[in-house]
Parts: sequence; C-alpha cells; structure tokens
Amino acid sequence: MELDPEQLTPAINRIKRAQGQLAGVLRMLEEGRDCEQVVTQLAAVSKALDRAGFAIVANGLQQCLTSGDGIDGVDVQKMEKLFLSLA
Repeated sequence: MELDPEQLTPAINRIKRAQGQLAGVLRMLEEGRDCEQVVTQLAAVSKALDRAGFAIVANGLQQCLTSGDGIDGVDVQKMEKLFLSLA
C-alpha cells in the first residue's frame, strides 16, 4: 500500500519534532544532565514516535478501505501486526 504524503503531514511534522527532541536528549547526555530530565525527554520522544506510527497505520487502513476494495481488500492480520509492532 502506497502512502499519500499530503495526508501524512501531521505525522511527518511529529517525527521532525521528535528528531529535534532526540538531538536534545543526546546533548543532555553529553552534558551529563540529571537522569530524571533525560528519561523524561526520552519518554516524550518515544511517545511522539508511537503516535506518528499509529497515525501512519491508521492512514494506511483508511486508504485501503477507500481504495475501492473496501473491507475485503484489507489484510486484517497484516494491519493488526503493524499496530502491535508499535505496542
């Protein structure tokens, strides 16, 4: 299934923000910052990436359902595996 980049703009933006946050986490580690602060920022990066992943899978599912084949064209096991890979 091909993804439509225009429909994924929010997910793309979220990943870009996460990329900046991750760079910040690396700086914090290199500077020897407080463990709690580092872990808090790392958790924020992880959550942002998870949300982007779910948005991408949901968009793919929506595209499958509206592409003409309807629910019969959706590989339910494959979509479930994608969702669970983010858990």
